[in-house]
Amino acid sequence: MLTSFLAENDLDGVVFFHLPNIRYLCGFTGTDGALVATPGRTVFLTDSRYTTQARRQVRADEVSEYRQKIEGVAEFLRETGVRRCGFEATTLAYGLWSKLREKVGSDCELVPLDDAVDRLRRIKSDVEVAALLRAAGLHRRAFDEVRTMIRPGVTERQIALELEISLKRFGAEEKAFDFIVASGERGAMPHGVASDRAIGEGELVTIDFGVRLDGYHSDETITLAVGEISSDLRRIYDIVLAAHDAALEAVTPGMSLRALDAVARDLIAAEGYGDFFGHGLGHGVGLEIHEYPAISPRAEGLVEAGMVLTIEPGIYVPGLGGVRIEDMVRVTDDGCEILTRLPKAFNRLV
Repeated sequence: MLTSFLAENDLDGVVFFHLPNIRYLCGFTGTDGALVATPGRTVFLTDSRYTTQARRQVRADEVSEYRQKIEGVAEFLRETGVRRCGFEATTLAYGLWSKLREKVGSDCELVPLDDAVDRLRRIKSDVEVAALLRAAGLHRRAFDEVRTMIRPGVTERQIALELEISLKRFGAEEKAFDFIVASGERGAMPHGVASDRAIGEGELVTIDFGVRLDGYHSDETITLAVGEISSDLRRIYDIVLAAHDAALEAVTPGMSLRALDAVARDLIAAEGYGDFFGHGLGHGVGLEIHEYPAISPRAEGLVEAGMVLTIEPGIYVPGLGGVRIEDMVRVTDDGCEILTRLPKAFNRLV
């Protein structure tokens, strides 16, 4: 993989510092290290805390120990005569890049890589999909435990805490992000992280949550009614559900990411709520909760078989509330397979 990557990008070396990329490319699960590839050779560099782990775990031609990371990487690049070395432009901190440039000197050009690196992990193997399924499989078990406590008077933060505890009880390594629990008018906040607000009768509650398991992430959003809700709230729920279902039905390898976004966005706009759907339709999921590709009106690229994507349209009306409905899907040769399992049909709890 890396040999062809070097050739495609006219490089004689590439260095990876971003840990998800390192894990994907060589299997290292620790928290510090660098992977350097040259034509026909890969070397993993780390410090004394991780050399034993790396020698047991890493898929590389060599494991080398350094005292200082940047100095160790620069020394390797100098010794191997690398002249054009790619680096992760979207994740490498400016301070580290400046230090690396200083240490390698004028004989080595550092070449920024953007989409080329982001796209490396876009197609998920069967092993990766199995990990993603295990992560997503925890959702329904945990949510079934927590569902009965979602009622008037319970705070958003209480729901988020109980959901996190339940997910970890069933085996989650960690939550994938700070859970969003947004009720009532706070539902108009797409990223309304759980607060101390108590849920009221006749409100919608949006819950966006996920876990990390075996290094891979899950992401799912459900919106529930607590008691009888207004006709306006029910209308936006039905519109979002229709947009969600239409997008799932439309997923096809070879279609543009923009076109997939437009399926949901145009439906919402046709119902008069186009100004209330401000974020993209979805994103990739894997070793990170947000990966390439982004699905939005500005997205470049195509939907490809093997990608794992979220489909998550929403409507957010200030002063009224909001709805988001989200599933993770694996793109297949002729459509998609839904990886998340919570039912998305309208659900009234009380």
